[in-house]
Amino acid sequence: MNFDEIIDRRGTHSSKWDMMEPIYGVPAADGLAMWVADMDFRPPACVAEALRGMLDHGIFGYFGDDRAYKEAIGWWMKTRHGWEVDPAAIFTTHGLVNGTAICVDAFTAPGDGVVLFTPVYHAFARVIRAAGRTVVECPLVNRGGRYEMDFAAYDAQMTGAETMVILCSPHNPGGRVWTRDELQGVADFAKRHDLVLVSDEIHHDLVYPGAPRHTVMDLVDDSVRDRLVMLTATTKSFNIAGTHTGNVIVPDPALRAKLAARMAALGLSANSFGMVMATAAYSPEGAGWIDALMTYLDGNRALFDEGINAIPGLSSMPLEATYLSWVDASGTGMSSEEFTRRVEADAKIAVNHGATFGTGGEAFLRFNIATPRARVAEAVERLQKAFADLQ
Repeated sequence: MNFDEIIDRRGTHSSKWDMMEPIYGVPAADGLAMWVADMDFRPPACVAEALRGMLDHGIFGYFGDDRAYKEAIGWWMKTRHGWEVDPAAIFTTHGLVNGTAICVDAFTAPGDGVVLFTPVYHAFARVIRAAGRTVVECPLVNRGGRYEMDFAAYDAQMTGAETMVILCSPHNPGGRVWTRDELQGVADFAKRHDLVLVSDEIHHDLVYPGAPRHTVMDLVDDSVRDRLVMLTATTKSFNIAGTHTGNVIVPDPALRAKLAARMAALGLSANSFGMVMATAAYSPEGAGWIDALMTYLDGNRALFDEGINAIPGLSSMPLEATYLSWVDASGTGMSSEEFTRRVEADAKIAVNHGATFGTGGEAFLRFNIATPRARVAEAVERLQKAFADLQ
């Protein structure tokens, strides 16, 4: 658990490090990659040991008998989140962007509206539009640096053409852990407008010490289960996103049958490496690693927030979960082009542009702080230098 170890990921086919120059113009030689949402830490040793066992065996055939895999999921959800999962409800997809796309394909029709609470994870809108559906943006309210929902406004937006709502819980990029009351509001909204509710909870393990406890949507309201789809994965929690392994968990048998039919039609099957690594991660050793990770990231969060908030005009939205800091630059009075140029060209840091997250994100940049603390300190120093004229 040496989270301070600097691991050079350049030249390893890393999207995060090897693509920052062609996409953002940030030089590979001395740039800092703080955009793609994966971590610069090795996963727990149990994951590497499981993979080593596969390599030692030396035959890489099709994966079969997923009982241990589903038992590991069940154990994790029960012990970490108080959630009993029916093994028959679990479908494995090639990550959760793929899982989201399959849900859109299975439960909506071309031209349907799919509701997003924006700003929100940019891949949602991408797959919705690619599927020929319409993105319906319901903007979150930024109240004092904290996102909240305004269901009265959202009710007024609905036209009847909407058939699905996708929730990001905890929220990416704002880092909110939604309260039980807020989640009940989402459930009620879905029922009022007869929407399938897809709850993407990929960040549910990444909650900070002292923050509110994450509540699983399936535990909020039994009456919403007939329209509920849960998305979970080991990939964000344990930094194994390259395995592209995620779970779509469907409590309702009728919805389950629809999803099973679409997955069969698409010919999807599991990645054996991802299944083995996920089974190993969902274990007591994995739980200890997550606890140590969140303690470490809490230190990164404090260091980054202090440094950012010391720059006049910049403010970092307080994180309750995720390792993705959402920085508001509206107080600088600069255009998005100007403050982004200072970050990328002057500070040489590759970050996600806020506008890609939808309405409400235009004045923001998203920074990934899941990297050794020395890099976080260096990023703060570079940013303070890039905005030195404001201080």
